Amino acid sequence: MKLQKQLHILADEAPQYGIPTEIMQKAVIPVVGAFAQKLRHETYYILQNQTGDWLINTLSHRQHPELEKKVVYAFSRSQDAAKYQNTTNSVAIPVAHLLFQLFALGQIDSIIFMDKQGNLNDGVEISRTALQSSLQHQLKQVKNEFSAPSNFA
Repeated sequence: MKLQKQLHILADEAPQYGIPTEIMQKAVIPVVGAFAQKLRHETYYILQNQTGDWLINTLSHRQHPELEKKVVYAFSRSQDAAKYQNTTNSVAIPVAHLLFQLFALGQIDSIIFMDKQGNLNDGVEISRTALQSSLQHQLKQVKNEFSAPSNFA
């Protein structure tokens, strides 16, 4: 599914998430769209356990093992997802929906997008904090837009 269609669906579903449509259209969609455009694919495969939950990996810092972060890997092909964990239990998710879900998944620090087919070593990491920071910036701009004095009298 093309990115613009994915973003349109997210905007239409805004009330389900308790987000005003205007905020979704003027703040969330531009941020999600900008991050999604940095990636190569429109759909990614996420590994799941038997109950359908995403598999979360805990990574430790090499020099400081006490520093950890929780990540989810998103693969460009189902074959790569299967090869990574020797499982066929993965689900295809549109990239815009993946990024949108990162806002809400408090236990996940990042999604690592494995963009190169067949390459399980190099990924593009998008952190929840980077996404949230961009959203906060966009929300400030929207707020300023609404609070700017009107030229109409």
